[in-house]
Amino acid sequence: MSQTLIDHSPDLKKLRDEGLQVEVREGLLLVHGIPYVNSECKIKYGTLVSSLDLAGNKTVKPQDHVISFIGEHPCNKDGSTIKQIQHNSGQKTLSDGIVIDHSFSNKPRSEGYRDYYEKIRGYIAIISAPAKSLDNSVTEKNFSVVLTHDGESVFNYFDTNASRTEILNVTGKLEGQKIAIIGLGGTGSYILDFVAKTPVQEIHLFDGDLFLQHNAFRAPGAPSVEKLGEKKQKVLYFQELYSPMRKNIFAHENFISEGNINDLATLDFVFICIDTSPVKAEIIKKLIEFEISFVDVGMGVHEVDGSLIGLIRTTTSTKNARDHINKRISFAEGGKDEYTTNIQIAELNAFNAALAVIQWKKVFGFYQDFGKKFHTTYTINTGQLS
Repeated sequence: MSQTLIDHSPDLKKLRDEGLQVEVREGLLLVHGIPYVNSECKIKYGTLVSSLDLAGNKTVKPQDHVISFIGEHPCNKDGSTIKQIQHNSGQKTLSDGIVIDHSFSNKPRSEGYRDYYEKIRGYIAIISAPAKSLDNSVTEKNFSVVLTHDGESVFNYFDTNASRTEILNVTGKLEGQKIAIIGLGGTGSYILDFVAKTPVQEIHLFDGDLFLQHNAFRAPGAPSVEKLGEKKQKVLYFQELYSPMRKNIFAHENFISEGNINDLATLDFVFICIDTSPVKAEIIKKLIEFEISFVDVGMGVHEVDGSLIGLIRTTTSTKNARDHINKRISFAEGGKDEYTTNIQIAELNAFNAALAVIQWKKVFGFYQDFGKKFHTTYTINTGQLS
């Protein structure tokens, strides 16, 4: 509820987007990390606490101009008390775990504060000015990590990037989805990197290989020698890598086979990032049967006269666009077409992954899509994107 309230309240959202450490708890607004000078002329940091007036899930005009403070009484830079805001002092418990030390009063006009942004900013201007005059590097804009709470988000900390750029309504189109990535080689691992930063509900990883030294040079991140020495399953390695950021990454320590292919039936979208083989044909057949949209990726790179040439391919299939699949994707085991040479280069893997993720986002309306193109190739030596 805390972050939902902030998202729906322009005044609170503006405070957070400016880098202030904003928290809503027990119907109270807490703004942490407010610099001030104490009676010993030392710079300290405290917390402003205000009651909240709400209408549903957003704030309304504050009815109270008084605010509380956790910390010592703010002083001028010579250590004298700031009398302009002086009101009451003495510890008081407002709710479980919130104990204030002082309350301040500063009413700027007869009609009071327009919103909580003006109220908080008004008090910060008074309280923090002495500290900033002593040290111009002091700021209340600490851009602290904003944690989420259980059941509130799939992320362990809030997506302030989407909030600051005001695209939460767009990213919301991806919420609730169950996504699978089949194959965590170079391209599949970069797809995970991109998808992990979206609000999909679940990410399922399918791969039976170990994460070994050569994988480190074509995947996101920089694993240590010790980490490589663990020789973990790829799915477990990447689950551990991204779990500090988000919840609901599920590791399936096997390749897709007849025994587990039906696990795909409940998914909303699938990324296929495996070499050409009869198994790929069976996966695609099942996804079509389950009416699940998917993207299949391929890359073929060759060495010619001391340089690399080749192309990358991204093929999209949805319920309403399947006819092109057999013409664009090879299913022959060990095929030698232009998409199957197994030279892997990190930037090409990342580019292929980016094209695949853009296509997925187009399918669900995140990106506008006038062209409705379902097959893309990029040729390295000509730079042609077709």
